[in-house]
Amino acid sequence: MQTSSTRDRIVAAASRLIRRQGYTGTGVKQIAKEADATLGSVYHFFPGGKEALAVAALEHGREQFAGLLRAALDGEDDPAAAVDACACLLARELRASGWTDGCPVTAAALETLGPGNPIQRACADALYSWRNLIADKLLDCGLPDAEARDLAATVVHTLEGAQATAQVTRSEEPLLLAGRHLSRLVASYT
Repeated sequence: MQTSSTRDRIVAAASRLIRRQGYTGTGVKQIAKEADATLGSVYHFFPGGKEALAVAALEHGREQFAGLLRAALDGEDDPAAAVDACACLLARELRASGWTDGCPVTAAALETLGPGNPIQRACADALYSWRNLIADKLLDCGLPDAEARDLAATVVHTLEGAQATAQVTRSEEPLLLAGRHLSRLVASYT
């Protein structure tokens, strides 16, 4: 039982640190210290080293963000209102973190560009999974598949950029503005 708990602490700590410092700025020793785990435990659970741990951390971050996204989408029947609610929730969460907890994949994705990179693949998988959550909401409202997927991709891409801008400027406004405009866009389709 403790084994699972130790692994979970390591993954959560790695996810938090990568989210705040990026992949290259986060060391395995720092992760172990943050997780209150030994370095040996980290390598026991992740014999593939930092890269394998980063993939698990990004998957953890993907699921955390998916939960937040689901809550916003499920909280509104109207998909336009749901997209705006999501942007507002992201803005509140980012402000509450002191502007440190941005997108769980953005920093790592930009640092690890290159074909066949498992970290980049985990980042891409996260973005596609979030797009699919939004597309499902749009499909449930009767949008044709191609339109729902394209519109969902636009929503994810815009929120990603707005969240990065909000984090850099330490202001909720980029996310709130994006949410309002995305809401209008989504409403024009539904």
